[in-house]
Amino acid sequence: MNELHFSDSVLARLRGSDEEYHERAYLFVLATIEYLQSRLEVRRHVSGQELAWACRDFAVERFGLLARPVLEHWGVRRTEDIGRIVYSLVQAGLLAALPTDREEEFAAVYAFEDAFSEDYDWGGVGKA
Repeated sequence: MNELHFSDSVLARLRGSDEEYHERAYLFVLATIEYLQSRLEVRRHVSGQELAWACRDFAVERFGLLARPVLEHWGVRRTEDIGRIVYSLVQAGLLAALPTDREEEFAAVYAFEDAFSEDYDWGGVGKA
């Protein structure tokens, strides 16, 4: 993921007039989709909640206790941000959504301050 970049035209389409998210946030969400799909028995469409939790797990696996600060540096501070990024990727033609999919699926899936807390029960995720 570190060596990947969007072309300037794709990045401009993703951001539109909103430059709230760093390019790495979009790349991270795309990488998380592959991370999630690789853990499923069969590749399939995933829900917003599944993707939001996968973003949390992937961030913890990649960045450990720095997961939350890294995501926040990229502009991702709540699960709704993940949804906005996903739908920007859909609008740019880089992802597809089903007619029944809604951005609201990402609303309040978890609170970052709880999900990335040192006190959170990580269930083995991110631990050696």
